[in-house]
Amino acid sequence: MKIKTIFILMACVAMLTSCGGGKRGGMPNFGDNEYPVVTAQSQSTSLQTTFPATIKGVQDVEIRPKVAGFITRVCVKEGQSVGAGQLLFVIDNETYQAAVRQAQASVNTATAQCNTAKLTFDNSQQLFDNKVIGSFELESAKNAYASAQAQLAQAKAVLASAKEQLSFCYVKSPSAGVVGSLPYKVGAMVSSASMPALTTVSNNSSMEVYFAVAEKDMLSMSKNEGGTNAAIKNYPPVRLMLADGTVYGHEGRVTKASGVIDAATGSIQMIAQFPNPERLLKSGGSGSIIVSKDDRSTIVIPQSVVMEVQDKKFVYVLGSDNKVKYTEITVDPQTDGNNFIVRSGLRTGDKYVTNGITKLSDGMEIKPITPEQYQKKIDEASKIGTDGTAKGFVDAMKGK
Repeated sequence: MKIKTIFILMACVAMLTSCGGGKRGGMPNFGDNEYPVVTAQSQSTSLQTTFPATIKGVQDVEIRPKVAGFITRVCVKEGQSVGAGQLLFVIDNETYQAAVRQAQASVNTATAQCNTAKLTFDNSQQLFDNKVIGSFELESAKNAYASAQAQLAQAKAVLASAKEQLSFCYVKSPSAGVVGSLPYKVGAMVSSASMPALTTVSNNSSMEVYFAVAEKDMLSMSKNEGGTNAAIKNYPPVRLMLADGTVYGHEGRVTKASGVIDAATGSIQMIAQFPNPERLLKSGGSGSIIVSKDDRSTIVIPQSVVMEVQDKKFVYVLGSDNKVKYTEITVDPQTDGNNFIVRSGLRTGDKYVTNGITKLSDGMEIKPITPEQYQKKIDEASKIGTDGTAKGFVDAMKGK
């Protein structure tokens, strides 16, 4: 008999549960058409938007040799700070030193020949003045001297070229910065076409951080500010979240924007510059740009009260006759993930429905209540279900 009673009680519980399951959209079936309504109010807001970012030095210079040869000395270490003109690598230069010596010998020979030709010309000039020789002999001596001068100039040019080629064996830093990786060691054969480069010298006194914004957002900013240059100038200060999740201690300013839209992503590249006095930022690093946007007088509504249909957003606004109107709104593209900033479609003082919106239809008449009253009814309904159905079943199982 007790088993039969238990089965009957279980059936009753199932029926009660089924009745309770008729609540749609998470809203209790109060039976009196009550919906929670709040009044839109203006408030100050601060939203943050993050963009993936890449860090680069203001000047990242790839170091490559102008001549081919074996590396005989590596004069720096990875991560070392160097100045402009500091020696980085030495390439085998015996051949180039020999070329310099040979060119110098040619200059010496040409100098001697030039001096001899000058003496001959000076002597011919005196003989011509004394009418010992004619003009032909004088012109011949003059031409020989000019030819010797030209040969000397040519020899000096060859010497200068040989010295320049020799200087290319001493690879120096073109700017101040920090040395990157050193993929080649002493004895490695390198040339101007070697991949990768000998190293990279990065000027990291300040860093450039690259991030991308959507084309439509950039267009909106340009229209509001009166042009792209003005939009960049008035862009708010940005912060940088590092790879470990911490926020960099110095603010950055957007200084440049790409003039070309990336066809693959539909975005425009922005460049923000950050000071780097502690040398914490490294070229090639990654992080996230944080853009904060403050509005002193905006309407903020939860995203849960908004219905989205084909990229359009709607809310149910309560009229003076207690009928709801299906109203389209526009919102700011930047969100915090929980709320929308309303730009149009909803004004201060308008009342909108916050829960049970899936059960509503345009023009439907409702009985507005406060969110506190709505929550109280939910709590009461939940208490009835717990203290009544479940407790009665437990009592039955205990034989009460």
